[in-house]
Amino acid sequence: MKPLGPIPAGFETIGGELAIGGRTARELAGEGTPLFVYSAELMRRRVVRLRIAMPERLRIHYAVKANSYRPVLELMRGLVDGFDIASAGELEMVVAAGQDPQAVSFAGPGKRDAELNLAIRHGVTLNLESAGEARRALAIAEGLGVTPRLAIRVNPDFELRGSGMKMGGGAKPFGVDAGYVAELARAVIAAGADWRGLHIFAGSQALDAEAIVETQANTLDLAARLTAEIGAPLPHLNMGGGFGIPYFHGDRPLDIARIGAALAERFADLPAALADTEFAIELGRYLVGEAGVYLTRIVDRKESHGQVYLVTDGGLHHQLAASGNFGTVVRRNYPAAIATRFGAEPEEEASIVGCLCTPLDRLADQALLPRAEVGDLVAMFCAGAYGASASPSAFLGQGPAGEMLV
Repeated sequence: MKPLGPIPAGFETIGGELAIGGRTARELAGEGTPLFVYSAELMRRRVVRLRIAMPERLRIHYAVKANSYRPVLELMRGLVDGFDIASAGELEMVVAAGQDPQAVSFAGPGKRDAELNLAIRHGVTLNLESAGEARRALAIAEGLGVTPRLAIRVNPDFELRGSGMKMGGGAKPFGVDAGYVAELARAVIAAGADWRGLHIFAGSQALDAEAIVETQANTLDLAARLTAEIGAPLPHLNMGGGFGIPYFHGDRPLDIARIGAALAERFADLPAALADTEFAIELGRYLVGEAGVYLTRIVDRKESHGQVYLVTDGGLHHQLAASGNFGTVVRRNYPAAIATRFGAEPEEEASIVGCLCTPLDRLADQALLPRAEVGDLVAMFCAGAYGASASPSAFLGQGPAGEMLV
């Protein structure tokens, strides 16, 4: 038996079934499965709790890559202070959702000229990833007769300890090495750009509050040093994110109160170079991940060499991360449940698999579950981030899952 990850708090049980937004799993899945269901109420609660924990001065940005479903973008637009994007496609999505482009920043290596052009015309802040990108952005802006809003993404000399993905420290395709930032910033300012500051993102998916506190302190120290070297005020500092959510057995929720208290202490004693700086963190997974559930229907129940397999109409083409094929070294089980038997006691060991003809298509291995039959619904939790937006929905012609905000 392999343990399941912890089911996030806040979900209901109605008549023995999982319910989201007052509607049972069967009701939600009435128009077909597989289906991603996102709880608007859980997203609102998460942002409220975060704002209570963090210093009032800190702005909160939403990282669109986590979940770009338009109703989610429209909801988040009213909850956060800005959006962070990573492509022209995401820019078009947030503009269509009503977001003011001047509250949008654009990071990511390999921005094409057409993307730079679109972002500059919209007044988006470009987080420059290299000197070459800076030259291209300035040339495009000159051709348009527009003053570009430019910041520099920094590749810091430190990383976020224990993070799921390390975005800083050592050789990286992301950002400008810290030792070259000041020279590039002075050149950007001298060229007449609207200098928007620095973006320092060291890692993601950390559950250790002390590691995040340490990284934020290092980020503030580095920003102060770079600002002194640049010789110009720092209007904005994007401090990155890194706030993780529990996915696996033994994971514990992040202590955001500890992070907020430590950051408030630092803000109360900022160096003069940062006295007038606007600060922001960018979060995606932390804001929406635990608010999403992936519902998939069991289409076959079979046994092989004494093992029970629950075969569903979903799979890794919608939930790549839950299958263990999205950067996981050792596959572990995400939180999962039989949604239509949510109140029942576990009684058998079974593996939940998808409909694809590959042994990689596993949603849960040898998990202890209530006995489930054909027609029952499986719920995969922590599906609000990097599910639909990060899975190969076209694989084997299966097509995308439905999405719903309730």
